[in-house]
Amino acid sequence: MRIPVRFIASRVAFYLFTAWAAITINFFLPRMMKGDPVSAYMQRAAGKITPEAERSLRILFGLDKDTSLWQQYIDYWKLLFNGDLGRSFSNGLAPVGDVIASALPWTLGLVGIATILSFLIGTSAGAVIGWRRGSKADAIVPVSVFFSTVPYFWLGLIAIAVFSSILGWFPASHAYDKGARPELSFDFIGQVIAHGALPAITIVIASLGGWILGMRNMMLTVLDEDYITVAQAKGMPNRRVLWNYAARNAVLPQLQSFALSIGFIVGGTIVMEMVFSYPGVGKLLLDATNAKDYPLMQGLFLIITMAVLVANILADVAYAILDPRTRQTEA
Repeated sequence: MRIPVRFIASRVAFYLFTAWAAITINFFLPRMMKGDPVSAYMQRAAGKITPEAERSLRILFGLDKDTSLWQQYIDYWKLLFNGDLGRSFSNGLAPVGDVIASALPWTLGLVGIATILSFLIGTSAGAVIGWRRGSKADAIVPVSVFFSTVPYFWLGLIAIAVFSSILGWFPASHAYDKGARPELSFDFIGQVIAHGALPAITIVIASLGGWILGMRNMMLTVLDEDYITVAQAKGMPNRRVLWNYAARNAVLPQLQSFALSIGFIVGGTIVMEMVFSYPGVGKLLLDATNAKDYPLMQGLFLIITMAVLVANILADVAYAILDPRTRQTEA
């Protein structure tokens, strides 16, 4: 299977331009906002910072008033190439990269697994429901869509009230027991699974409706194609026609949506992490916004944007592999 060079070059050029635009906007956005991180930090310090210390902080954060905006922009790119995202005011001037790295595994573990599960379950269920159109299986669609229309906030609170407060099956908040220290042990892993099960199930239930409905509708369209009729006329088993022909083509539009979902995994589900007090990137972004921690906000926005771009690149590659028409059109 050969992917044309022109297809690859056009995609690389597009995503390089998009990455440059995202980084540039990420640089200028905090500087367009009222105030700046150093001024906000000085207000919290209540006059305990000397003018010399303020000057040092502005140089540290690339906000020196004696430096031109263009030079600040160049310096920002140099810092990025060195892997330096700045310092977080709300975390004792700790490196932003370290602060994000401490929260990222929790979000990838919770939202990542939940998103992948909801996609696999929803897409598979949608394919089967579409194949058996007109059967009792169609009743699953409105039920799943109903749960998708319920806001995450309410769904999370209902889950806590029922499965934590009343039944006591799952812990209500946090990623592990209070007083426990993160370590590689069966006891700690069990705590993480127990605390993450309820928010993960909630995310899966809230996301299933969209995947089921989208896949079912695409299956109804694909099943009317001639190649499906020909495959059935040749006497191929229904299972093979379903998965090798119908589902394989019907899933293509789902890949782009899945790519966006994978990209936004890094951003986390802010409302869900807030409801369950889960220490992920979403809650970290919320805390940074409340604290006006611009360097941390800037680093989080950059990481989220890059994750979405990488996910879309992977989706384009998968789309080109599964659908030859894409490669031929670009070529």
